[in-house]
Parts: sequence; C-alpha cells; structure tokens
Amino acid sequence: MENKQQVLTCIRCPRGCQITVSFDADGSISSIEGYSCKRGETYARAEVTNPVRTVTTTVPVSGGATEKMVSVKTSREVPKDKVFDVMAAVMGLSAVSPVRIGDVICENIAGTGADLIATKDA
Repeated sequence: MENKQQVLTCIRCPRGCQITVSFDADGSISSIEGYSCKRGETYARAEVTNPVRTVTTTVPVSGGATEKMVSVKTSREVPKDKVFDVMAAVMGLSAVSPVRIGDVICENIAGTGADLIATKDA
C-alpha cells in the first residue's frame, strides 16, 4: 500500500503556507512539511486528526431602535462535523435588545460545550 498525502493551506497566519501531511500505511502521520512556523505544524496536525472551526453568523434582534441583527460567534472552536448542527440551532434563535458584546445568546449551542456570544452591541 502506498503512503497517502494531504495538502492543506494553513490559516493560522497571513502567510498561507502549503503544508503537506504524509501518512503511513496504518494512517498515522509520518511527516509534516511546508510550514514556516510552529503554528503551521500544530494546525496541520489538528486539521487531519480533529478538525475544528469557530462559527460566526448573525442573529435577529427585537426591540432595538436601530440594529436588526447582531453578529455572534462560538466562544470556542467546535468540531467541524458539528458546524451544521450549530447553524441549525442558530436558525431558531433571536436576541432582545439591548445586547452587549460578550452576552451569551445561547449556552452550550448544539451540545458542543461552546456558548454563542454577541460580538457587538445591538
């Protein structure tokens, strides 16, 4: 069986290194090449073993004089395979004005352990 490779574009800094992750026949990582900093190596290792994402979106706001939507994000990264679950949960949410930066709009969104928090005042 030949060794497999996966090529990633690192998103941890603006450099955008093209990182190649090579795997042994048993699926374990044999090498990581092409990164320019330690963050790139860490990103590549995590991306092929346990990919996570920070989810950002907006939620409607009621009772506000000017703002009709508030930007929100997860308080921490969530497993990539849970992103659609998070977005499905967001679809049923709304906030009531006033909303302040850091307010928790939804605790433990989609059972991920992450809260959905406001990223601006509304």
